[in-house]
Amino acid sequence: MAQVTGSLPVSPAREHAGPRTAASRHGLQERFEAEALPHIRSLYGTAYRMTRNAHDAEDLVQETMLRAYRAFDGYTPDTNIRAWLYTILHRVRTDAYRRSARSPHTVELPEQGPAVPAPQEALARGQEDIERALAGLPEVFRNAVVLRDVQDFTYDEIAKMLQVPIGTVMSRIHRGRALLRQALSSSRRAS
Repeated sequence: MAQVTGSLPVSPAREHAGPRTAASRHGLQERFEAEALPHIRSLYGTAYRMTRNAHDAEDLVQETMLRAYRAFDGYTPDTNIRAWLYTILHRVRTDAYRRSARSPHTVELPEQGPAVPAPQEALARGQEDIERALAGLPEVFRNAVVLRDVQDFTYDEIAKMLQVPIGTVMSRIHRGRALLRQALSSSRRAS
């Protein structure tokens, strides 16, 4: 099935590799911008909840988008791109967590948190107890609860993202919610 050009055989797939590759790269970039980039804000919110540090969250999102862009030709169109991006985010977080054990930790100053738009300031103040209780959860429970209750992923999608059985996801969400209720009731009693 290979054609002969001069004396070298050329496969049909490579016959148009020059201009077609540049055009397909451009199309891939346009698809990535249209499909993946709209999810940056929600990825950042989740990354911030995972790390509790604005700079670390920015780094996670940047690395996630870089990996997603590099692997975008392997993404199947018309599937759940949000779940695909969150899977990459959790893998990036896992890699960063492993590396952080060997490096110094950064501390965020209070004024360096994410900017909250003016209309949402009152709502943000009302959610401080929830955010504080959520931040106090162990990471495995916090990640599962955030993905289910904040990001609204299904148990199956979360299991694939975290690469754990669905029963483990259900258990983590149940335990995380129980710990969250306990922390919230303790903070209400203290007030």
